Amino acid sequence: MRLFLHQLQAEQRLFWRSRELAFFTFLLPIVFYFLLGSAYGDEEVNGVDGYKFLLGGMIGYGAAATTFAGLALILVIRRESGVLKRLRATPLPGPTYIEAVLASFILIFVLEAVILVVIARFAYDVSPPSSLVSFAVVLLLGSGAFAALGIALTTVVKSAEGSSAVVNAIYLPISFISGAFFSEEAFPAALQAIGSILPLSHMIRLCRDIVVYDSSVWDHLSDVAVIAAWGVFGLVIALRGFRWEPRER
Repeated sequence: MRLFLHQLQAEQRLFWRSRELAFFTFLLPIVFYFLLGSAYGDEEVNGVDGYKFLLGGMIGYGAAATTFAGLALILVIRRESGVLKRLRATPLPGPTYIEAVLASFILIFVLEAVILVVIARFAYDVSPPSSLVSFAVVLLLGSGAFAALGIALTTVVKSAEGSSAVVNAIYLPISFISGAFFSEEAFPAALQAIGSILPLSHMIRLCRDIVVYDSSVWDHLSDVAVIAAWGVFGLVIALRGFRWEPRER
């Protein structure tokens, strides 16, 4: 536990010292909430207040940006620069290191989600979720599943130079298709069908049900099951293919 807490503290320092990483994974969802809120937040979207509708989408987008994209990028960069390989020669056990990195990114996402809720409350008069337990369960479930998928993604990204392009090419289109920024009903039927099987669309749906409709997570176990299944899939791929050493050039 001592090694875990020490590494968690170190990961937090490294994250906040990286301005680019902190902006694109932590601040960007908050910036998008302000920008999109100013564009159509005071309108009705799918019969609900636009600010509420956007809040659920931005929390879901934050999970993808932070615990999926951010985690995948940092692990690929550290692997290809030899950091992960050198860590294997230290007293810090490999599993403890991965646990600390995961915990760091999950903690950052939870903080981001809380800030989004606070901004929505005081800037746009959006009531906070009535069930904080359901909200916490969704945040931990979603961040855990996307973290597993982020580690799984590192198994197919071959270079640090191309990691940003690959990650952005995956999670940005998925964010649009899943309805993070706009209602998914605006897309053609084919894209809606694709979005319906993606974990992010179910994460966003859960967030909106809890934030907008004051629902309980236990009333939407099908969405929970889909997110959990994707998380298990990512975990299996990560356990089978995660690499500590740089790929051969």
